[in-house]
Amino acid sequence: MPSRPRRSKGVASCAALGLTAVLALAGCSDADSGVAADGTVTITLAGPNQWNDQAGTFGKPWEELIAKFEKAEPKIKVRTNVLPLAEFGQTLSTQLSAGTAPELVFAQAPHQPHMITPLDEELRKPNPYVPGNKKWLDLFDQKYFGPDKGLSAAGKKEYLPFNIVSTGLFYNEDAFAEAGVTAPVETFSDLMTACGKLKSAGYAPLAMDSSNTGLGWTIKTISNMLLDKYYDKLNVFAPDGSKGTNAVVTDKARYRAVLTGEIDATKTPEVAESVKLLKQVFDECATKNWSGIAPSSASIVNVRDFSSGKAAMAWGSPFGYGALSDVKGKVSSMPFPTITKDTTPLSTDAPARFGASAGGTSYMIPSTVKGEKYKATLKFLQWMSVAGNTQEWIDATGALPPLRGATAPEATAAMAEGVWAEPMRTNGQLDAPKGTTVVGLYDGYLLGSKTLDETLKNLEDSWRRLAKEQVDANDWGDEPWAKG
Repeated sequence: MPSRPRRSKGVASCAALGLTAVLALAGCSDADSGVAADGTVTITLAGPNQWNDQAGTFGKPWEELIAKFEKAEPKIKVRTNVLPLAEFGQTLSTQLSAGTAPELVFAQAPHQPHMITPLDEELRKPNPYVPGNKKWLDLFDQKYFGPDKGLSAAGKKEYLPFNIVSTGLFYNEDAFAEAGVTAPVETFSDLMTACGKLKSAGYAPLAMDSSNTGLGWTIKTISNMLLDKYYDKLNVFAPDGSKGTNAVVTDKARYRAVLTGEIDATKTPEVAESVKLLKQVFDECATKNWSGIAPSSASIVNVRDFSSGKAAMAWGSPFGYGALSDVKGKVSSMPFPTITKDTTPLSTDAPARFGASAGGTSYMIPSTVKGEKYKATLKFLQWMSVAGNTQEWIDATGALPPLRGATAPEATAAMAEGVWAEPMRTNGQLDAPKGTTVVGLYDGYLLGSKTLDETLKNLEDSWRRLAKEQVDANDWGDEPWAKG
């Protein structure tokens, strides 16, 4: 991807014109300030397209949002550089390392702390777009972006969130009404009943494809509920890796549990029960030929079947809402249902959780951005932090707002409400080690080519391999538990 043009080249071109009048008309920049002759400052935002499948735009709502800002600040122009989803991390990381990154970069780009300008000091100052505001930070919902939220490993606020990231089940209200299903579906047992009704009405109850996303979100949600009884036992490390506890069981603690045998896929009954319930979802609810359906969206699982009306439900995130404009019927959302003792005696009635947090669409200012460019970039972020400025964009895209005073869209609001929006306490079953996929851990059992015992043995072997990979990657080898 092309990086920001070097200022020196722009100056050389202007000098070659040799005429002051032509220079002014051309709008050539001051090499030091980044200001054009007419006083205009242009800043560039670079990141992946989370909102649609188009290669060159984040979509009409984003363009209208930018136009609204530029009308409010006519001397600032904002350009959007849309990067491929599979490549944005490497592109931006390379630019950050080389010092050529644009003014705003997507927060998930790998980087070192010195490459980014922390926003802590700015957030303690007033936001000039809000009369009477004393601290910019006060404009945010504190449970998502408060003083102790949205911090880097170094304890700094490196990014500014434009929305909240979460997920849930989209459902077609018309399909539910036709099948006689009441939403939200509260329990796993109710889900099985609902899937039966939806099938009888001619729908595939739950759109599913061969991606890791739908299967992965399902097994994590199920297993997090069933493993909740082990929360206190597993919670032995603080966030920094020292002995202690955390609000959620850390990854380090989960790897320790595997290597010490505290969690063993072949012996821990809740692991086997989670896999059996996963199969029940796929047998009773999922699209019949799910394993042969290639994924077509990173935001909604099997979006084709859901959008066409063939399927009544689909896993998705708010980012995918824009792709549902053609759905026949009204789209709403709900959490995955809770597994109760009515379904299995291994349940503790722990509610379904997934988590909602700042960090979905979030951008950082590289430390190389200075002077007027920095001031203009900061103004854009401050303007984006005013609920009234972004509400139309929120409504059009389904984005979940991180701001006080902003209203979540009706279609996606449930993804950030109640216990569902709280983080998973145990984070469910582990992911796959290098060279394997989440689907590969379970599809044999789901499709009938492997027994449950074979699947659990493969899970245990895979989890131990993953745990050892992480021990090596994080230099935990000297800790006693890591030698298991």
